[in-house]
Amino acid sequence: MCNKQLDPGLVPEEGFGVTARGFSLNSEGYNRRPSGRRHSKGTAESSSLWRPQEQAVTEMVSEEGGKGLRRPHCTVEEDMEREISNALGHGPQDEILSSAFKLRITRGDIQTLKNYHWLNDEVINFYMNLLVERNKKQGYPALHAFSTFFYPKLKSGGYQAVKRWTKGVNLFEQELILVPIHRKVHWSLVVMDLRKKCLKYLDSMGQKGHRICEILLQYLQDESKTKRNIDLNLLEWTRYSMKPHEIPQQLNGSDCGMFTCKYADYIARDKPITFTQHQMPLFRKKMVWEILHQQLL
Repeated sequence: MCNKQLDPGLVPEEGFGVTARGFSLNSEGYNRRPSGRRHSKGTAESSSLWRPQEQAVTEMVSEEGGKGLRRPHCTVEEDMEREISNALGHGPQDEILSSAFKLRITRGDIQTLKNYHWLNDEVINFYMNLLVERNKKQGYPALHAFSTFFYPKLKSGGYQAVKRWTKGVNLFEQELILVPIHRKVHWSLVVMDLRKKCLKYLDSMGQKGHRICEILLQYLQDESKTKRNIDLNLLEWTRYSMKPHEIPQQLNGSDCGMFTCKYADYIARDKPITFTQHQMPLFRKKMVWEILHQQLL
């Protein structure tokens, strides 16, 4: 199962091999075009190579006069690989490597992204905020993501305990709401789709989350009555636990946090969930870079 503690071991992964279109390396770093608890067959995004949403093999450049070909001295993927390795390498565990969304990510947090390690609250919360920012900037569905600490607080203290968590946020202007769930030693996800009036529970080990969805639907009802004086017709809302054959399932005891994050990524873009266990080492590397640079690839 996937716990808050760390699991030993880092399995080397193959190099990235291709560059990301839309990225350039200059004296100030990478630029992209505008566009935690502490602790099969390939698809369009599969393979052990570096394959962000867009990709382009590094082009050979003709020298002046057509006298031969040359390649750039240092490719983007090599710099990305080096930066990721440095973040996952030795250093003070409390060193802050990234800071945004009122969150600080330390080297110790980043190192939960090593292969076979369990993700912690800090990493998951940071990534959920990156999804929200991406959706705002790129025209994806209006998205809100709750902290990993939201559901335990709601479950133990009821609506009054979390009433102020949406200060300044109108949940009913959102299209999708993400709620990461930690069940003792396992991460999962609830997606509240306000467009379809449904709550879906996604679990990479096939567990059901009917009770969790019931608690969250009651929260929505309380929020609606309190903030806008409107009762939801709960008979119009559906609650559903995704079955193991409907979504990718983990094949080890350490990737539930990664599956939770990638479920959220695909759903936030209204994309079919087509990734596999095979891609997790790549996704872990990508997430290191994304957190360091505070932007999604």
